[in-house]
Amino acid sequence: MPRQLKLLLCAVQFLTRLPVPSFADFEPAWITRAARYFPLVGTLVGGVCALALLAAGQLWSGPLPALLAVAAGVLITGGFHEDGLADTADGLGGGQTVQRRLEIMKDSRIGTYGVLALGLVLAIKVAALAQLPLATAALALVAAHGAGRSAAVAVMMWGPHVSDPTSAKYKPTPDGVRPRELLVAAVLGLWPLALLGWPGLIGALVGAVLAILLAAAARRLIGGYTGDVLGGIEQVCELGVLLGVAAMLAAR
Repeated sequence: MPRQLKLLLCAVQFLTRLPVPSFADFEPAWITRAARYFPLVGTLVGGVCALALLAAGQLWSGPLPALLAVAAGVLITGGFHEDGLADTADGLGGGQTVQRRLEIMKDSRIGTYGVLALGLVLAIKVAALAQLPLATAALALVAAHGAGRSAAVAVMMWGPHVSDPTSAKYKPTPDGVRPRELLVAAVLGLWPLALLGWPGLIGALVGAVLAILLAAAARRLIGGYTGDVLGGIEQVCELGVLLGVAAMLAAR
């Protein structure tokens, strides 16, 4: 099997619960090299969510189609990024020292900050989608999922990884993305935003601002990023895209 196809399947296996073949010659470094395809996997997940939204929209109105679409994304990924968001909120919000914040993030239990962050982000995403026309909301879902993974890959290249690989919850941990790989990731993940026009550009800007704010907070409080922080960055960028698109269309 061609190496690039192996890396793509590796990205699918790492980020989702979708069944993919295993490789006898698997190497841990593949996870990092597969990061270029994380946004492509995001657009695939967003596409499934969009199909769920369009199908549900033929049966129901109001926020229910949006809620089912968001639920489809959680089901496909196993809540991978949502778990990171909750742990990041607990760690950055509840710890008083760097070591304590990292310990909280590794704890599988969820605290008050995590519950609030997870509940509010999911609720706001559903509300933003429910304000959009069905076809626009479907395209926004694809764009948001691709942009969210692109933001995470960008942080993987620019930010220091502060987790101890031997004690990280997710192994192997992606680390050391190259500029060329980030460029490929951006091309694969950001193109759906162009289909939205100006609302897509504003969504990208809002998503980027939220991702930068969270990355900066993690850099200040723990010295860099962890796998959980990457999940949180994906979620807030996804949220920002949906908010920006909804705001632009509501203003028309």
